[in-house]
Amino acid sequence: MGMDILMLSRIQFALNIGFHYLYPPISIGLGLMLCIMEGMYLKTKNPKYKEMTSFWIKIFALTFAIGVATGLVQAFAFGTNWSRYSRFVGDVFGSALAAEGIFAFFLESGFLGVLLFGWDRVGPKLHYFSTICVTLGAHFSAVWIVVANSWMQTPAGHTIVDSPTGPRAVITDFWAMVFNPSAMDRLLHVLVACWLTGAFFVISVAAYYLLRGKHLVIARSMMHVGIVTAFICCLLQLLSGDSSARIAAKYQPAKLAAFEGNFVTQEYTPASVIGWVDGERVHSISIPGLLSFMTYRNFKQPVMGLDQIPRDEWPNVPLVFQTYHIMVLMWGVMFLIALFGFWHWWRGTLEKRRWLLWAMVYGVGLPHIAQQAGWISAEVGRQPWIVWKILRTSEGVSKSVSAGQLFGSITMFLMIYILLLCLFLFLLNLKIKHGPEEVVDTVTQYRERSP
Repeated sequence: MGMDILMLSRIQFALNIGFHYLYPPISIGLGLMLCIMEGMYLKTKNPKYKEMTSFWIKIFALTFAIGVATGLVQAFAFGTNWSRYSRFVGDVFGSALAAEGIFAFFLESGFLGVLLFGWDRVGPKLHYFSTICVTLGAHFSAVWIVVANSWMQTPAGHTIVDSPTGPRAVITDFWAMVFNPSAMDRLLHVLVACWLTGAFFVISVAAYYLLRGKHLVIARSMMHVGIVTAFICCLLQLLSGDSSARIAAKYQPAKLAAFEGNFVTQEYTPASVIGWVDGERVHSISIPGLLSFMTYRNFKQPVMGLDQIPRDEWPNVPLVFQTYHIMVLMWGVMFLIALFGFWHWWRGTLEKRRWLLWAMVYGVGLPHIAQQAGWISAEVGRQPWIVWKILRTSEGVSKSVSAGQLFGSITMFLMIYILLLCLFLFLLNLKIKHGPEEVVDTVTQYRERSP
C-alpha cells in the first residue's frame, strides 16, 4: 500500500503540473511576440501592427487567466501530498517562491490592467512599457520556478541540519543556490522552448488565415514575425540542448544514460537516433561514437553507462528513453517547418505551398508535445531522488494521506481539468475565428494616408 500511495501521489502531481504547464509557455512565448509586434507598431506607426497586438493581447489574457487558476493548485499539493519533502526543502523553496511573488507576480499583475485596457487611456510608449513589464514578469516567474527545480537536480549553497521534525536543507549561500550547476542551462532551455511555443502559435493562426483567405494583410505580418522567431529559436534550442545534456553527463550520469539507453560503459559510446528499450537492451538505429562526441567532444572517450550505477538508483529507463527521443523528434519537425517556412517566405512562395501551411496550422501542438515529453524525461530521469543524492522520492511523501483519498482527488482533478481545457479551446476558437478587429478598414485608411 505504501508504494500505491507513493505512485498515486506522483501521478496526481504529474497530472496537476502537466496540465498547468500547457499555459505558462504560451504566456511567456506570446509575451515575447507582443513585445516584437508592439515594438514594430511604435517604429513604423502602421496600424496593422496595433491591430495585430490587440488581437494577441486577448489570447494572452485568456491563457494567463487559466494558467494562474491551475498554478494555485501546486502550492497546496506540496503541503498535502508531499509534507515531508516540504519540511525538508522549505527554507530553499521558501526563498525562491517568495522571490517569484515579489519579482514576477507583482510586476506581471501590476501592469496587466494597463496592457489589457490602456490602449486609449495611456500613451503608446507607456503602453509598450506595460507590455514589456508583463512579459518580464512572466519570464521572472519561470526563472524562480526553474531555479527551485534545478536545485532539486543539482543542489548547491545549502547545508543539512537536524530539527525536531527531522533533517532540513538550510540555505548557506543564496546566490550559490540560485546559480546551482544546472540552473542557467535549464533556464535557457525552458525559455527558448516557451518562445518556440509562442512563435508556433502565431504561425499556426497566420497559416489558418492564409489558407482561408481572411485577414491577409495582418496574417502575412504575423507569419513574418512568427517564422523568423521560430527559425532563430530552433537554432538556439539546439545549442541549449547540447549544453544541458553535457551538464547532465557531469552531475546526473544516470539520467543521461537513461536518455540514450546506455547500459554499458564503452568507448565510442553510440547515440540512438530512433528505437526502443527492451529490458536491458536497446533496439535502435544508432551512430557509434556520437554520444561520446556530444558529451566530451571526443569520439573515443566512454560515457558512463548504467552498469556503473547501483541498480536501485536506476530511473525508469524505457520511459525516459522514449520521452527524451520524442522531445528530440519534435524539435526536428519544428526545425524543418521553420526552415522550409523561412525559405519560402524569403522567396515569396509560402502562400503557394498549401501543404506547408497546413503543417504550420497543426504544428501548434509540436512545442507542447516536446515540453511535456522533455519534462517527463527530466523528472523521471532523476528518480529515485526527489533531491538528487540527498532525499529519495519515497522519503518525501506524506504519511497521512490514503490511497482512496488520492484516487478520488485524481479523478476530481481530471474532470475539472478536462472541463477547463474544453472551455479554453472553445473561447480560443471563438477569438481566432473572429479575428482581428477592423483589419481591412484600418489598413485601407493607412494606405490612403500614405504618400
